[in-house]
Amino acid sequence: MKNNETAPEASTKSASTKDVGAVVNAIQILRHLAHAEAPEGVAAIARATGISPSSAFNILRTLHNEQLASFDNETKTYQLGLGLSELAVSFIGRSYADLIQPELERLSLAHRILVALWQVTDDAHIRVIARSEPQIAHVNVAMGTRLPELVGAAGRCIAGLRQLPEDELRRRLSRVRWENPPAFEQYQADAHEALERGWAMDQDHLYRGMSMVASAVTDRDRQPRFIISAIGISAQHRRDELESIGSSLRDTASFIGRALFPQGKGRKA
Repeated sequence: MKNNETAPEASTKSASTKDVGAVVNAIQILRHLAHAEAPEGVAAIARATGISPSSAFNILRTLHNEQLASFDNETKTYQLGLGLSELAVSFIGRSYADLIQPELERLSLAHRILVALWQVTDDAHIRVIARSEPQIAHVNVAMGTRLPELVGAAGRCIAGLRQLPEDELRRRLSRVRWENPPAFEQYQADAHEALERGWAMDQDHLYRGMSMVASAVTDRDRQPRFIISAIGISAQHRRDELESIGSSLRDTASFIGRALFPQGKGRKA
């Protein structure tokens, strides 16, 4: 990693947007149907989503007309329709990195910091598979960069999720190179805190002058599969800003985890 002292470019305007209520309600209904254990009627769907029965009926009828929901005339119930496969087909064969890239770009733009996606590998390392750079002077993290999985903010997230015995954690940390190594007790406390709040921070420990914030994308077994990290020059980011970034990373990682590794209740026979 190194500082990339390129001249700042013109910042992108963030236009305020207003959600369209009918679209929001339609998405809410589709999400509800995706998690429902069995087809449901209009009243049940309206009650579960908090949408008025008349609005729910009109939305469901439209979704049915567009084949995004199917209607059973005998039971008067709805479930997801085959038309959704037409929308989803473009995702088939796409890599996780491609799917997550827009989220990295959104985070980088919002917080003016480099955001990287790390894959947790089978050999106890993390590897950069995607990134998004801010339009200001920033740290450079090359694609394919590999680090031991317990280093930095990412390592604290992983250590918290792994729940490693103390002797094993000590042994593995003894092999990690830090420019300014944290005390074991502090690292352990940070890992516990990361597990509780969903994100971790490293300021000037892995690399002096560099701050990192990270959150883990977990699978249905609560095991870390990816790490989203924000990496910046310490002088550019106050601690409260890094904490705000941590909350954003946590929310995004949670959303990605639900999307990629759904719990799936399964439908009744």
